[in-house]
Amino acid sequence: MNLFLLGIIIFVIVYLFLNWFARTSSKKIATTIKKLAVYLSVFLAALLAIGGKYIFSLPFLFVILSGLKIKGLSALQMFQLWRLIQFLKNSGRFSQGQFGKSQGSSSVTTDEAYKLLGLKKGVSKEEVLKAASNLQKKIHPDMNREVRTERLSQLVNEAKDKIIKTDFS
Repeated sequence: MNLFLLGIIIFVIVYLFLNWFARTSSKKIATTIKKLAVYLSVFLAALLAIGGKYIFSLPFLFVILSGLKIKGLSALQMFQLWRLIQFLKNSGRFSQGQFGKSQGSSSVTTDEAYKLLGLKKGVSKEEVLKAASNLQKKIHPDMNREVRTERLSQLVNEAKDKIIKTDFS
């Protein structure tokens, strides 16, 4: 019953709009569309201002991710890497000052290592090596000369070493 009532309401609204559209001059239609565009812009600006940093950051994140030229990574994989980097930055293990330094294997926990490689606990050593190899093929600095991926490559190696050392030794 509700769908029937909703269909009738939509039909009446469309009918009234088309009836107005047929009887109105093109000049009035143009001014109405301009006003509608202004109102929608103000509404969208207010929504984004109220929404705060989360609404602003997501579109910019996807623009930045699509602008990166890391070969072979999907947007979802890039988003997962971004989340992991944010987590590591917040924990103090992936800051700007660390790009030139080599880190030991102790900078990544076992859980972070599995998360970085996209694996779950209980996988075989071959699966760990294969996942690390596939990820290295995509983010290795030799494959992506335009983007600085040295630290990401180091993190993948550290994650692989950590998993092999803790789970397969």
